[in-house]
Amino acid sequence: IMASTAAGKQRIPKVAKVKNKAPAEVQITAEQLLREAKERELELLPPPPKQKITDKEELNDYKLRKRKGFEDNIRKNRTVISNWIKYAQWEESLQEVQRARSIYERALDVDHRNVTLWLKYAEMEMKSRQVNHARNIWDRAITILPRVNQFWYKYTYMEEMLGNVAGCRQAFERWMEWEPEEQAWHSYINFELRYKEVDKARSIYERYILLDGLSLCVKNWIKYARFEEKHGYIAHSRKVYERAVEFFGEEYVDENLFVAFARFEETQKEFERVRVIYKYALDRIPKHQAQELFKNYTMFEKKFGDRRGIEDVIVSKRRFQYEEEVKANPHNYDAWFDYLRLVESDADPETVREVYERAIANIPPIQEKRHWRRYIYLWINYALYEELEVKFDRCRKLYEKYLEFTPENCTTWIKFAELETILGDIERARAIFELAIGQPRLDMPEVLWKSYIDFEIEQEEFGNTRNLYKRLLQRTQHVKVWISYAKFELSIDGPERLQKCRQIYEEANKGMRSCEEKEERLMLLESWRDFEREFGSDATRERVRKLLPEKVKKRRKLTAEDGSDAGWEEYYDYIFPEDAANQPNLKLLAMAKMWKRQQVQEDSPSFCSCLSSTVISLCGE
Repeated sequence: IMASTAAGKQRIPKVAKVKNKAPAEVQITAEQLLREAKERELELLPPPPKQKITDKEELNDYKLRKRKGFEDNIRKNRTVISNWIKYAQWEESLQEVQRARSIYERALDVDHRNVTLWLKYAEMEMKSRQVNHARNIWDRAITILPRVNQFWYKYTYMEEMLGNVAGCRQAFERWMEWEPEEQAWHSYINFELRYKEVDKARSIYERYILLDGLSLCVKNWIKYARFEEKHGYIAHSRKVYERAVEFFGEEYVDENLFVAFARFEETQKEFERVRVIYKYALDRIPKHQAQELFKNYTMFEKKFGDRRGIEDVIVSKRRFQYEEEVKANPHNYDAWFDYLRLVESDADPETVREVYERAIANIPPIQEKRHWRRYIYLWINYALYEELEVKFDRCRKLYEKYLEFTPENCTTWIKFAELETILGDIERARAIFELAIGQPRLDMPEVLWKSYIDFEIEQEEFGNTRNLYKRLLQRTQHVKVWISYAKFELSIDGPERLQKCRQIYEEANKGMRSCEEKEERLMLLESWRDFEREFGSDATRERVRKLLPEKVKKRRKLTAEDGSDAGWEEYYDYIFPEDAANQPNLKLLAMAKMWKRQQVQEDSPSFCSCLSSTVISLCGE
């Protein structure tokens, strides 16, 4: 490889190649080399002889040599402050304070921000009892480096030890202008308290708790209040706690403040104040931040309260739990129900209404019936609560407001009519039922119609009840409606009740001949049969018996989803006598049954089985 230089091209020598790359037989490490070198130190240097100075000339010579050594070290590296300090301390040991002072001043010219240098300098002056010099040094230090708390602590301590209380207070005041840390303020307060200056200590606390960096610390307010309490200023202490509660508000609320406030009032035997403080705090602090608060409140009630007070603690804790649950998930209606049950049993009506209003404001976000069912019951319970509170006008407005929102909800219509019935306004209840059944869409119409019919029966308006059954049968021919209608006629005392009940069964049987659900026809005839067994004659019982269908086992072909053959399935069918004309295989079926009864007496059972299966397959077709 060639490299160009100012003198021309010059060849760089090649690196010598290692010919034998095999590992050495004995491997030697760097640690082993160092250890062997240490072991072979055969030449030990003796310590220098001790020098004994006997006259002034030798002493001056010794001082000259030492000073020259220190000066040489300083000249080599002026920034090594330890060399300056050793030099100054050596001069100080010789009582050469003026020379040591000169060295410290020279060192400060090099690095005036070195904290150790200032401390050593001031300590030297204090040891030498040069008080004014020491004051001058501390004053210069706190001016240049005001954020070094060590300077202030030592300065104020020195002035106090000298008995210069005014000078110490002045130093503290200069320090406080820099808004130092908490301990500095407490040092100033303790200084004033040592000289019984309570008013001055109070003014320091006032300045201290309102500083921007320290005002949000709850413990400082508590210390201030305890300071007032300790010195017998109970009213002042209470005022500090009240100011703290107002100052922190709900944004920076802390349980420790309320616990300290409550304990203060407890020591003053103000037990009602203590309860108010705990309840106020529990209404504003989240549950996960109020464990200590609950603990102290419970202990207080156990010591000074009655059974009602302990129950209040438990209720408050449960209220907090429910508040946290509904805040985490506002659509958790089960939590709202539990919360409402709790406040209904313990709180005033306005609080209950406020919780109800918050609950019904959380409309389900999805159109699932199970969510809406729980939500609807919130409205119903709200209305029932108002009803029990005898706020009927308000309750009516709640029902009307909700029915404007969801007119298809049958449960709400029924509860609204029940309210009017309880109030004795029958016509208004009937009008509500009429409005309800006239809605184009209802979620549970059968329940609504049943409630309307039951309402008319309770009012003994049997004519209205019959009209309702007839109107309902125009909308649906359901077998349960017919049976209910017949049982209603049977339940009314009168000479013609059996005839009317039988007539309804006759109409129902005729109306349901075209019904495809044969089980429903059978259900009707069985109900009619039970009626005739209890109230009918032999002739009527025989007539109903002839109307009962014949139960027949059939087979039908199954087809899979892909259209392939999936085999056969057995099922039961009902053949009604009235439908015999439409069943061409009925006679053949009767023959098969007759043949089956005789198959024991026949000689060829296999033939009979074959014939029977043929007949059944024909019936299935």
